[in-house]
Amino acid sequence: MAAAMDRKPVDRVPVMCQLSIGHMLLQLGVSPAEFWCDPQVYVDGLFSIRETYDFDGILVSLHGHNPEWRKNIAGRQTRNAGEEILWVDGSRTLFPPDDLPIHTPSPNGGETDDPSLWEATVPIHYIPVSQGLRFDVHPAHRYDVLEDVVRRSGGRYSVHGEITSPFDYFLDRAGSQAGLLVLIDDPDAAHKILSAFTAKIVALAEGMCSTGIDAIKISSPFAGAGFISPAFYATFVQPYERRIIAAIRARGVKAYLHTCGAIRDRLELMIGSGADGIECLDPPPLGTIELDEALRQIGGRCFVKGNVDSVNVLLRGTRPEILADVSHRLAAGRKAGGYILSTACSIAPHVPRENVLILREAVEGR
Repeated sequence: MAAAMDRKPVDRVPVMCQLSIGHMLLQLGVSPAEFWCDPQVYVDGLFSIRETYDFDGILVSLHGHNPEWRKNIAGRQTRNAGEEILWVDGSRTLFPPDDLPIHTPSPNGGETDDPSLWEATVPIHYIPVSQGLRFDVHPAHRYDVLEDVVRRSGGRYSVHGEITSPFDYFLDRAGSQAGLLVLIDDPDAAHKILSAFTAKIVALAEGMCSTGIDAIKISSPFAGAGFISPAFYATFVQPYERRIIAAIRARGVKAYLHTCGAIRDRLELMIGSGADGIECLDPPPLGTIELDEALRQIGGRCFVKGNVDSVNVLLRGTRPEILADVSHRLAAGRKAGGYILSTACSIAPHVPRENVLILREAVEGR
């Protein structure tokens, strides 16, 4: 992994995929609430999944778990749709067995926006996971799980942390539709908010770098062509991600960008951010670029991780189809160098285990 990220010769192409929460839950068979909330269950699960698929690295997507989270439980029950927890503040969270949690705020209106969120000097206290779902980052335990994974890994596996792009925080706070309109109607306000979040994220990333991790993934899924134009990407995304990347690299840690979907028209802008690597590169029909084309354009300027279609190939494909697709990616990656075999985005929840195991078989030529 280290050699691939440095774009140096490797004895074999490394393999490391990001996994959806749903896929991990189905493979592990653990309580969805425990896996999401409990730091020990979460870390144990990461290592169990790594062993199952023999990945060369571990991605720690969540961090800042509260080790005393159970004290906030007012009630807990099992439903057909999963586990439901009633919290002491009156809010509820449903934990499905194959998907992300669904959180319902307290009917008492106890969850309100803190004005300090917009102050650059106030630390970030949550991760905007997806569609309004937020993971609380405990101020006294921000990096505990990262430190635990690094310690348990003992240098045998590449350990990656994850932070979220300022653009995602911006859309999370403003709302997708309202936020996109602000970019047009009040760009100065957008820049002010993005700058504040960038300062917070830089501080968060710098703390992560001190844990001994090898790389940080900057998750920026809403920066693809389905949401904003290349011009808006260059204005509202790249400058802020460039600052974060520079701060990470200054501490000797690799930084790579994760943007889903269509990125062909902004690939050069992504490379121009100074990132050590680019992840996803969704092929058609999910995205707009094939690996061969992307590698030619990149020309060895950064490493590449991804390009295997998790849905149309891993989920729906037969074993011969998966082997043929993966073999094609490997041939292109070996020729160009600096390639890590991976699904373009997360492994979908219901992808069969045996299909994922084909990735390891392929890189070893079995």
